[in-house]
Amino acid sequence: MKTGDRSALRQGEVQMKATFLKSTALAMVLAVGAGGVALADKASGTLNVAFTKELENVDSFFNSSREGVVMQRAVWDGLIYRDPETNEYKGNLATSWEWIDDKTLEFKLREGVKFHDGSDFTADDVVATVNFVAKEESGVKTQRNVNWMESAEKIDDYTVRITTKDVFPAAIEFLSGPVSMYPSDYYEEVGPSGMGLKPVGTGPYKVVSVEPGQHFVLEKYEDYHDSPKGQPSIEKIDIRTIPDVNTQLAELFSGSLDLIWQVPADQAEKMASMDDRFTVSNESTMRVGYLSMDAAGRSSMDPNPFTDVKVRQAVNHAIDRQALVDNLLKGKSKVVSTACFPSQFGCAQDVTSYEYDPEKARALLAEAGYPDGFTTDFYAYRDREYAEAVSSYLNAAGIQTNFKLLQYSALRELNMKGEVPLAFLTWGSYSINDASAMVSQFFKHGSLDDAQDDQVLEYLTVADSSTDPEERKEFYRKALQRIADQAYWAPMFSYNTNYVMTKEVAYTPTADEVLRFTDMTWN
Repeated sequence: MKTGDRSALRQGEVQMKATFLKSTALAMVLAVGAGGVALADKASGTLNVAFTKELENVDSFFNSSREGVVMQRAVWDGLIYRDPETNEYKGNLATSWEWIDDKTLEFKLREGVKFHDGSDFTADDVVATVNFVAKEESGVKTQRNVNWMESAEKIDDYTVRITTKDVFPAAIEFLSGPVSMYPSDYYEEVGPSGMGLKPVGTGPYKVVSVEPGQHFVLEKYEDYHDSPKGQPSIEKIDIRTIPDVNTQLAELFSGSLDLIWQVPADQAEKMASMDDRFTVSNESTMRVGYLSMDAAGRSSMDPNPFTDVKVRQAVNHAIDRQALVDNLLKGKSKVVSTACFPSQFGCAQDVTSYEYDPEKARALLAEAGYPDGFTTDFYAYRDREYAEAVSSYLNAAGIQTNFKLLQYSALRELNMKGEVPLAFLTWGSYSINDASAMVSQFFKHGSLDDAQDDQVLEYLTVADSSTDPEERKEFYRKALQRIADQAYWAPMFSYNTNYVMTKEVAYTPTADEVLRFTDMTWN
């Protein structure tokens, strides 16, 4: 078969998948719509929301899912808040901060703040939180978010200092995102498991009910302080885990859901055509989809083709990224060639990229000693249609895949053990607008580093710790260039998110993929 024929075939397969999705959604919509539409009951003051993926633990330090980020921002607060529109840093639990030296930040804390259990927020809570999560043995799920901190020290009840292990210029960005403050006495008593079942924070919403992984009920916190997050308007948020998007759509039609998100493009397009019933918003996100390959040979695959750079380059050439964006993701998604999100500080774009060239992919496989290709396990945890389209491209190039779809937490644990030869993964960087939140998360010899490249580690160590912004950019570029040259990943595309809500809900999504319940009101 000629190259052009194969290309047309692959694009045809992608189009076929998209058409199938659209027809499935249409059939569902017509079937449900025929039964009538119930209006959302905003009189109850309850906003009904669906999560697609199961949240493994509500404790924000012990999950790494996007759903966990959403809950974290609603239930807890950090010392600093970054405005998602202007990127301006504002005081939240802290009113001011300053660098005492290159490794010491001093914070003046907001007085009069109370946790949901009525206890006062003071420097003791900051010290206890930081000193617990900063210890590797505490087991925080995403170490990158906290392991830059050495310790915290109380100066007085409302003054605290945080010391970093090394010079870490991204500290303010991280403190404005994933580092929440917990009540010291309560957390010491119940630990992560107790916090996951009965969360207590200072945030705009308090948790009143938890059915682990399945159902969460939040209520407006009446004593919420004067925070830049704003005061919540909607009284109650009822969140259920509903893995099937078609079921979510059916419940949206029946009136038992008010808002759903992460809706596939074809279903969202159909819902948008019913503009008298629903509002559909599409917004870009900081999430990147990529293939990770076992370049370090950590898995039990024997022989392991992915330890050969030519095989990894072949994988990169085998995938038509633009066709995936055009036919499946749509919206504000873009092709990505780097191991970070383009807007992040230091995310250099002038690195080696790989054009779609299945013939070149097959030639590289032959040069690597696989003229007839090979077979590999191929893992994913979300977006089956995207993963299956990628699988089709790989199969066409000679890489036969045994596709395995796992829950996110299960795949993450398997990957941390080094048992995943090839996987379609995504990362949203906890919405941290710094390249370190992605490239340094996966390429600094941690348990999720499938490359284990000492040169990349050296570059990132400089980039993460330099106080010179230009030097940081230079060394991130060097690291990203080597990652691209060695084809450790196959970066593919940025994500967009489709939000579908009833006309009774008013909400304008932000580009950081965080559902902000405080920004939601009733029409």
